[in-house]
Amino acid sequence: MVGHSVSHSNIKTKRKFNPNLQDKRFYIPEEKKWITLKVSTSGIKIINRRGISACLKEARAKGFIK
Repeated sequence: MVGHSVSHSNIKTKRKFNPNLQDKRFYIPEEKKWITLKVSTSGIKIINRRGISACLKEARAKGFIK
């Protein structure tokens, strides 16, 4: 995503908004193993809310994970 940095004198310069990605380990109790995912911080909140098993099931259904 792109936007502008706006100075005090209202001069606009181009800038990028990068996602806040983190490497996060999750334990899957059904498979009895740890996985490492690169997810955004909002994605971590969603996984914590829904549970890792439900999120993995949804990701496999959408084709994000093999």
